[in-house]
Amino acid sequence: MTARSNNYIIKKGRSIATSWVYVILISAFLVSCGSKKAAIATATESNLSAKQIIRNHYRNDADFETLRGRIKIDYADDHTSQGFSVSMRMKKDEAIWLSATLSVVKVLITPDRVSFYNKLDNTYFDGDYALLNKLLGTEVNYTMVQNLLLGQSILDLKDQRFDASVSSDYYQLTPNRQQELYKLLFLLEPRNFKMAVQQLSQPEKGRILNIAYESYQQVEGIVVPDKISLEAQDGTVLTKIDLEYRSLEFNERLSFPYNIPNGFTPIELDR
Repeated sequence: MTARSNNYIIKKGRSIATSWVYVILISAFLVSCGSKKAAIATATESNLSAKQIIRNHYRNDADFETLRGRIKIDYADDHTSQGFSVSMRMKKDEAIWLSATLSVVKVLITPDRVSFYNKLDNTYFDGDYALLNKLLGTEVNYTMVQNLLLGQSILDLKDQRFDASVSSDYYQLTPNRQQELYKLLFLLEPRNFKMAVQQLSQPEKGRILNIAYESYQQVEGIVVPDKISLEAQDGTVLTKIDLEYRSLEFNERLSFPYNIPNGFTPIELDR
């Protein structure tokens, strides 16, 4: 398989074996009930300030060491649609491991590197975030990927000032002064202050990313997403990805087996 063909697979997500890797990268294309948990509201309170909403959001970050489960993925773009499942393991703040059926494709994401291999065509990618940032044209890091999967803001809400309001029974946060590069909008659930919607857009380039958390579940006292829907518009190209978590288990002893097989060919990710 030529490098040009490999680039097409990675950029368009056309291969059933590699399109779910695109799930991890697409969000960056545009850009336990312990004592420390915040009180859970039953309805939006219009008098809450942006600082209070943001503080509660971070206080309600899922508190665990490890997570294991499965993710059902439905993917669709202008050319194809497909559905499949992957196994996921996560050691919070350290590693995200994904494996397709019979380990045909494996992914290992750490704070320093992103790596995956594909046994269907004997190819692999192994690189740091500087390479991915160059490819994607914007910053992406481990924390952004982890937060997307856990219902936390993919951007640091403490980095700028926000205006707070109530919209359709959600807390709405918009920057006091929108950035030149991106327009931002966040909606948060009133019950747990987790994300309901994260929206990033570049109107001048016709790009918009909408991440909607359709529902949340409580497993072993920990609030995590149940279903996530992503829509990315890039000009006339629309990509939709739906994620559904299944069989989640927390704080089990986990291993993260990952070795790129000998003889595999590296994928060149040129723009």
